[in-house]
Amino acid sequence: MVFSSIPFLFCFLAVTLALYYAVPRKFKNFVLLVMSLIFYAYGEPIFILLMLFSIGLNYVSGIIIGKFYDNAKLKKAVLILSIVINLGLLGYFKYAALIVDTLKYLPVFSFLPVPQIALPIGISFYTFQTLSYVIDVYRSECKPQKNLVTFGTYVCLFPQLIAGPIVRYIDVEKQLSKRRETFALFGNGVRLFTLGLAKKVLIANEMGIIWDELKFSGESAGVLGHWIGILAFTLQIYFDFSGYSDMARGLGNMFGFEFVKNFDYPYISKSITEFWRRWHISLGTWFREYVYIPLGGNRKGKMRQCINIFIVWALTGIWHGASWNFLLWGVYFGVLLTLEKFFMLKVLKKIPPIFSHIYTMFFVIVGWVIFDFTHILDIGNYLVGMFNFRADISDDLLVFVFSRLPILCIAAFCSLPIIRNIYKKMQISRFLPILESAAVLCILVLSVASLVRSSYNPFLYFRF
Repeated sequence: MVFSSIPFLFCFLAVTLALYYAVPRKFKNFVLLVMSLIFYAYGEPIFILLMLFSIGLNYVSGIIIGKFYDNAKLKKAVLILSIVINLGLLGYFKYAALIVDTLKYLPVFSFLPVPQIALPIGISFYTFQTLSYVIDVYRSECKPQKNLVTFGTYVCLFPQLIAGPIVRYIDVEKQLSKRRETFALFGNGVRLFTLGLAKKVLIANEMGIIWDELKFSGESAGVLGHWIGILAFTLQIYFDFSGYSDMARGLGNMFGFEFVKNFDYPYISKSITEFWRRWHISLGTWFREYVYIPLGGNRKGKMRQCINIFIVWALTGIWHGASWNFLLWGVYFGVLLTLEKFFMLKVLKKIPPIFSHIYTMFFVIVGWVIFDFTHILDIGNYLVGMFNFRADISDDLLVFVFSRLPILCIAAFCSLPIIRNIYKKMQISRFLPILESAAVLCILVLSVASLVRSSYNPFLYFRF
């Protein structure tokens, strides 16, 4: 992961900040554009061409739609062409191998070779961003951006380029040209970035070690090992992705941007509906605005609403990756959300909150099993292991589990808004700025030390 690496922290970011604050305002977007392209090329130089093509395509599409707005047929044709090309590129790079591999099960297509296509990092995120721009211009919700440098900065802005949050153009349109950097905003950015880095390297990575140890342990893990393992993954994916989102928002603040909040303590939810209002908020907003509502939302009767929910959640699932388990994961939540929509929410409001919370977390945790295992057989085996009360955990794994319980409990505690609530109550204290600065410095030192000593630094959402 680039954001949680020593070269990024002490080289790229430092140089970018120095250049950004050294140049006059009219050149700031140019600096961000050039440095963002360098940032992207750091991992995959060849895909810079794809990025530039995406910028050019959607820039021209927006200009044409804006110029010929009164020509309904032409602007609609440009919109459709832009959507087809954008989704076509995403489909080719992300799903071509899956489609061919699936077709090979049919005798008539058994001869087809499965293409080996590298997945451009972040393509799902910047494709959705450019689509939102063209659609919003078509809807007259924003004006076309005539400055190519400004538009390019929006598309490939490095803080959120790789894994979001998905920033809609209408949310940052004014910031792209009229933002103002302040000491307060920069300081908040440093704090957010540091907390996000800590989430990633101090918590998510430790949870990943537990999950990797227990994931394929089979019956030797017993019921306890299976539940501890998936709980660790539940915490890993939250701190991994929310940590990245916080780092992205923090970096945005350093350059004068304010991005949308992407996570709002989802594990305190008391329904699946509430969970998805708190988890990956920018993705949920995107699908609501550009898929669910255009399909008719809840305005065309119960049956049509059910169909719309299933379409949205099938797409949400497969958006996460080119594997059928993601589609199954999406449909799984589509079923749960449909049930809640029609009667379960009424039931959940009547029962004690603790039971509605247990219900929510149970189905969320089961969902993470479906999410992480790409093979259906592995999903089934793990779910069976979670409820096979006749299997006992081995002595070696028991020792491992108990050695990791403290960090697991710390992670669970940090996933709750307790620290945030204490922080809010301390706002009146005149010593808060000093304490906060000291805490941020300590967390940064610990995070950097962890990066230096550890080679284990996976990032789950890079594969999406």
